[in-house]
Amino acid sequence: MTPLDRAEAAVRLSGTDPRLALAEARAVLDLTGRPGPADAYGEAVSVALRAAALAARELGDLELAGERLEEAIAAGHGFPRRVAQARMSLVTVRAQLGDPEGGLRLADLAERDLVGTDLARLGVQRSVALILLGRHEEAVRHCDRAVGLLDDDPRFRAGGLLNRGLAHAYLERYGEAEADLAECARVARSAGLDHVAMLAEGNLPFVSARRGDVAAAFRRYRAAEATLFGYPERLAAMRTDFAEALVAARLPGEARTLLEQAVPELVAAGAQAAVPGARLLLAQAALLAGDATLAETTARTALAELDAQGRTAWLPLAREVVLRARLARTTATASPAGPGAREGLPGLVTELITCADDLATCGWPGASAALRLTAAAAAVRLGVITRARAQLDLVAAGATRPLVRWHAAAMRHRLDGDLDRALAAAARGIEAVHDAGTRDHGTAGDTALDATGGTAGDTARDAELRVHAARPAEDLAELGREIALDRAGRTGDARTVLEWAERCRAVVRGATAPVFRTPGAPPAGAGILVELVRRGDDLFAVTAGPQGCALRALGSYQAAVEATVRIRYGLRRRNLRDTPGDADAPRGAAGDAVAHELSALDRVLLSGPGTLTRAGSPPGGRVTVVPTGALCTLPWPLLPSLRGRPVSVAADAAGWLAPRPGPAGAPLVLSVAGPGLDHAAAEADMVAAAHARARRVGATRAEVLRALELADVLHVAAHGMFTPRGPMLSRITLDDGPLMAYDLLTAQRIPRLVVLSACDAGMAHAPVDGAALGLAGAFLDRAAHSGVAGCVVAGVVPVRDDEALALMTIFHTLLAEGRSPAEALARASEKTAVPGFVCFGAGDAPFGTG
Repeated sequence: MTPLDRAEAAVRLSGTDPRLALAEARAVLDLTGRPGPADAYGEAVSVALRAAALAARELGDLELAGERLEEAIAAGHGFPRRVAQARMSLVTVRAQLGDPEGGLRLADLAERDLVGTDLARLGVQRSVALILLGRHEEAVRHCDRAVGLLDDDPRFRAGGLLNRGLAHAYLERYGEAEADLAECARVARSAGLDHVAMLAEGNLPFVSARRGDVAAAFRRYRAAEATLFGYPERLAAMRTDFAEALVAARLPGEARTLLEQAVPELVAAGAQAAVPGARLLLAQAALLAGDATLAETTARTALAELDAQGRTAWLPLAREVVLRARLARTTATASPAGPGAREGLPGLVTELITCADDLATCGWPGASAALRLTAAAAAVRLGVITRARAQLDLVAAGATRPLVRWHAAAMRHRLDGDLDRALAAAARGIEAVHDAGTRDHGTAGDTALDATGGTAGDTARDAELRVHAARPAEDLAELGREIALDRAGRTGDARTVLEWAERCRAVVRGATAPVFRTPGAPPAGAGILVELVRRGDDLFAVTAGPQGCALRALGSYQAAVEATVRIRYGLRRRNLRDTPGDADAPRGAAGDAVAHELSALDRVLLSGPGTLTRAGSPPGGRVTVVPTGALCTLPWPLLPSLRGRPVSVAADAAGWLAPRPGPAGAPLVLSVAGPGLDHAAAEADMVAAAHARARRVGATRAEVLRALELADVLHVAAHGMFTPRGPMLSRITLDDGPLMAYDLLTAQRIPRLVVLSACDAGMAHAPVDGAALGLAGAFLDRAAHSGVAGCVVAGVVPVRDDEALALMTIFHTLLAEGRSPAEALARASEKTAVPGFVCFGAGDAPFGTG
């Protein structure tokens, strides 16, 4: 075999066994002694250097790959085809090192001396740079031409399918994206290109999450993470792609966790092109999570990196995050009426408008319209009404989405003082989302809510619609809620405030949710509804019951949140017995402090015990509480006004408006005992003995997921852990590992009642009202999707193993007698004095007796 033959074999080997290819390339170079380009071995040297570069690229060393390809170009002087092939390989490396424009210039040079299948291969390489530059349609066209010509080259055919799949995903053609990635994995595996197959599979979580199927995204991510172990740069790229989709799906905490791993790995790998995009995503996730300082500093770094790489189309996206972070810090440090609220705003409004212009110029019309609405709101805050109107006129004239145009119209009517027309416009915008969700998504249209491939089923399309409609629809619903509060200040109309508060929650649940309407009177036996609403730091309560609907201003939301934190801290000390002194001490001084905090917060939120009676609730009557924000973590049943009452804490008022009966006959009750708890087995056995149709099942993940499909009631006694920064990563410890909150998203059925006798299992993070993320929230969300009015009994503080057994013994005795979960929990809590458990969801329906 000649040196040239060996070098060409090393090139082919670089895709399947890069380490062996590198050894072969080095052997050729040692044999030829690296002669100059005029030497007879010059062609072999150029090819061997290219093989070494390709192997280095597969092993994650982009810098070394770039150096070897430059050497290959120099060594190939006199062999134009070999120089062109080295330039072709350098296109991708140069792009991934942060110079995609330079990569395209190399492609133009290489094209002169390439023919046939080499030109098709060049098209695949060129598509990498085009994707990085946001020119996705061009990338698809190049890959279309290449894939059909590369049947005899599985490596480049797989690469073309991979790149085309990614371009389709960015173009929101998710059916085509998944088809290309699946075919890429098939072609690559059959050719022994396992790492390419892993790349394709590693991008499936990204596609799933972008289309709204977060459950499939987490499942695919977990599988891809295992297969990409040992390829840190590619694992980091996969994490970045997945994080982008999680940001779109309103899971910034989970996205931030992934990106904080991915960014350093990309920097270490020298993946210059991927670093600023990952950093910008981290900034967006931080902003959504409320960390404006981190968002601004991270976005500034990404802005500088993008500018250095000449990626001008992305610069306004980074500037937008910087400006939104500055605006968030400005509004957070001053009250709306105070002088601090105006400080720095004039210049910031100008910058917001300029950035909106730049976004439009660079091809981001949706982001431009959204930022103009933000600039208009800031101008109103500043009192520059003329400037606000100018931005709203631009949105009304130029926005393609009906929802965005109606948003602008609502803001203009509000400026005119016509609050009724403003509310009507906001309602039309929400209805436009509903209309878009109910028509055929298979054709392109005016709303940016259209289909993305046409091959997915209705469920996936609906989920996709929710993701892409959710954020602007949420913004419009929140505007409607604010206008309703303004109007109530003039008219006292609490019912309209409640309707818009429920609209906000409905939009979060799904953009195609029907519009909420409050009845003239609540259903018989529904009890009292207390729904909390906030506007900035102002907290309000809407109370509805037999005596009508009333709105009360409660004061500071942040003060109520801080009181909630103090209450949970005091209960934590009490339950974990970590106060000084003997075992009775937690019930002494610490208990008195908690009681004082509860009484004070009760006076703020419910105006004392007499309020519910005046609203038409008899002593001991049912109460449904719909909290806002972090108040979903308050142990509501402990408030003096609610103590001893059946209390259900719900994500919305739907269950109060239309209560559903519990299951007829004796329910099937299944119990689980997790590892590491002294009393878990006794508790699970007690549950099985308390009901007529009951048994204990195994505590593996598969057995628990199977129990979800069978049970009417599932009781889990196990260790629990809440993850504040990534609530969908919260978990219950089972025999073979954790059951994650995101695992529940794949369940086809959820029991009507789930009892989580586990620490912190009821804790949640609510980025927006209607989306309480965590274990309890995941159970309730899946129950709602399967048409079940679900209920979860769980603690919002750590609970002692022995006390959980005592409380749950009485709870299940009462449940078996036919009490509702809310009533059974209220009585059990009173009898045992064990605090911290809450009944979430539809807690008022009694279960069949046994």
